[in-house]
Amino acid sequence: MEDITHQGISAFGPSDYTVFRNVKDYGAKGDGVSDDTVAINAAISDGDRCAPGSCGSSTKTPAVVYFPAGTYLVSAPIIDFYYTQIIGNPNCVPTIKASGHFSGPWIIDGDPYQSGGSLGFGSTNVFWRQIRNFIIDLTSVSPSTALTGIHWPTAQATSLQNIVFKMSEASGTLHQGIFIESGSGGFMTDLIFYGGNIGANWGNQQFTMRNLTFYNAVTAINQIWDWGWTYKGITVDNCTIALNISGLNNGAQTVGSVIIIDSTISNTKIGVATARTLNNNNPSASGSMILENVVLENVGTAVQGSNGVTILEGGSSTIGGWGQGNSYTPNGPTVIQGGITPNTRPSGLTSGTAYYERSKPQYESYSTSSFFSARSYGAAGNGIKDDTAALQAAIDAAASCGSILYVDAGTYLVTDTITVPAGSRIVGESYSVIIGGGSTFSNMNNPVPVVQVGKTGDTGIVEWSDMIVSTQGAQAGAVLIEWNLAASSSAPAGMWDVHTRIGGFAGSNLQLAECPTTNTTTATSSNINVHCIAAFMSMHVTTSASGLYLENVWLWTADHDVEDPNLTQITVYTGRGLYIESISGNIWLYGAAAEHHSLYQFQLANTQNVYMGQIQTETPYYQPNPDATIPFPPVSLLNDPIFTATSGSNSANALGLRIVASTEILIYGAGLYSFYDNYDVNCSNQGNGEACQKRVFDDSTSAVSMYNLNTVGVTDMITVDNVDKALFSDNLNGFVDTIALFR
Repeated sequence: MEDITHQGISAFGPSDYTVFRNVKDYGAKGDGVSDDTVAINAAISDGDRCAPGSCGSSTKTPAVVYFPAGTYLVSAPIIDFYYTQIIGNPNCVPTIKASGHFSGPWIIDGDPYQSGGSLGFGSTNVFWRQIRNFIIDLTSVSPSTALTGIHWPTAQATSLQNIVFKMSEASGTLHQGIFIESGSGGFMTDLIFYGGNIGANWGNQQFTMRNLTFYNAVTAINQIWDWGWTYKGITVDNCTIALNISGLNNGAQTVGSVIIIDSTISNTKIGVATARTLNNNNPSASGSMILENVVLENVGTAVQGSNGVTILEGGSSTIGGWGQGNSYTPNGPTVIQGGITPNTRPSGLTSGTAYYERSKPQYESYSTSSFFSARSYGAAGNGIKDDTAALQAAIDAAASCGSILYVDAGTYLVTDTITVPAGSRIVGESYSVIIGGGSTFSNMNNPVPVVQVGKTGDTGIVEWSDMIVSTQGAQAGAVLIEWNLAASSSAPAGMWDVHTRIGGFAGSNLQLAECPTTNTTTATSSNINVHCIAAFMSMHVTTSASGLYLENVWLWTADHDVEDPNLTQITVYTGRGLYIESISGNIWLYGAAAEHHSLYQFQLANTQNVYMGQIQTETPYYQPNPDATIPFPPVSLLNDPIFTATSGSNSANALGLRIVASTEILIYGAGLYSFYDNYDVNCSNQGNGEACQKRVFDDSTSAVSMYNLNTVGVTDMITVDNVDKALFSDNLNGFVDTIALFR
């Protein structure tokens, strides 16, 4: 990244805009002596970018802000802007070090507070940002000073990766590593925390977190609030409390649900501190928790309740399965607080006893000669020129000689399918965009992939990261990603930080001017805005595919115009979200989300061996105007849901999750949300009967185990073989409704 030729552009941004910025080019020294605050902030802000407090959101000014090796002394916060990747050298990780006279509450501020007390960006609309490869050092600041490494209120398609937090270990220290108070995240991985009063102090709607390590903190993790949170591969050593979920607000528990799996707690007084009792909880389903495959080594108390009551003894042992909350197996609710039978894990999904996991490749051991540039092969990336032939040539050339394709920042218009052969390794720069346009993708009766990974029968590996696939204008037949490739479960293919984005951004031609909301008209198949029928399906994992690892993948049909200062809602139509029909299976989803697709967000049919960690969905805000079958009528060959009064859903609204004739489907957290009825948010109020839609999760003749299902705006939380199993009012949990265990 330091030496490669940087040719990235912003297709719809300011002229002569610079995407890649090396902080040393802006005057940063990285010598550990000079104050680099001004230079770093200049590198981030250069180019009339989308700044907190003056811009709600924008895709027009992406930036990669790169730090070479060194120690960067700062005396005030580094201010993060919208659509920014802040990246350090992974081979010699740079340090950002707070000076002894540092002024401010946090070293990196992802969303600064404004003078009126509000955040600079609306935290639930902060998308497409990353920070990775850093040491954040607080140790020169007095332990009595309350200082945080990163302030990170954020939402989907965001990540923190490979970061070390160094904090004071002195008695009474007030240091903390990360602070989050709001948002709709999100994903984090490969973080290490040393010392501090609180390693991680956070609250957000939902998050997936993997491979977090805490040493010598007072409290490793303090969960302020959440709806659903999945922790995998957490290591806590020599702390007082590993996880505190005991917070109360006016007598009500603030934490909705958490899952901890494949983790180790050692030399720690309290594993989990909770406010939940067996009965008489406020709200009734609050504090739901599942522990599975958690190793204890010299732990005083594994789970401690209010007033120091021991709920689960500590010691040195392995917790195979333990849970608290409401259980449906499949009927309920039955209140549990004790041991549960853990999931039987298919060997194809595991590495040893733990579920397989793999961090996003950064190709740090390769020289620049190992990379091919898409723009050097003639692709313009300007969103206007047809880049189909040039981009395909670049992909083929890189794959044929074992090189890595570097897709320089830009928007690459393609008018026919781009095929990614086995052996490909493709990495984008600041979420490079492939956008499908033209007549090829326009017929919903003849769906065509924009990007096709492998052809039926192909085997091998593909690695794909940091990119977005989109459509331009009316593309009713576009399947944005079709995955056919078969890989082994021991060496799966993967997508990391690859997203679909349909409408609502510059270049999509599907913004506020073209696609206003339908809430003031009665929308029917004969009068809907056909220009806004934008895609057939976001992603299709076909019958021939297997061995696929997805991490931090957001499949989004826009509910609002990202470029509009008021973030005004729009109506854009996409038929289907993620459809998995892999026969062999062995598929992992870490932090996957799908939103605003007409028929369903996630559907699994005739598949097996699928791990899903904290999936998140939202159904379309416009429904039931028009209903789920408009403009995409169900197609039987695709196992689409049949919407009748007696089927697995009602005729008005899309499903969040549908599972058909599948086995070994293991779901470790799900947030299935329906916030609106024809853009009216009042239906998602529990006092109004959670009346946005009747059903959201349909399980038909399948073998499913789900931990911590959280729903919003849905009357019946679970439907099994057309029978409703769980009423929201039996599972109240603050703003959401929660079921801890379903089988």
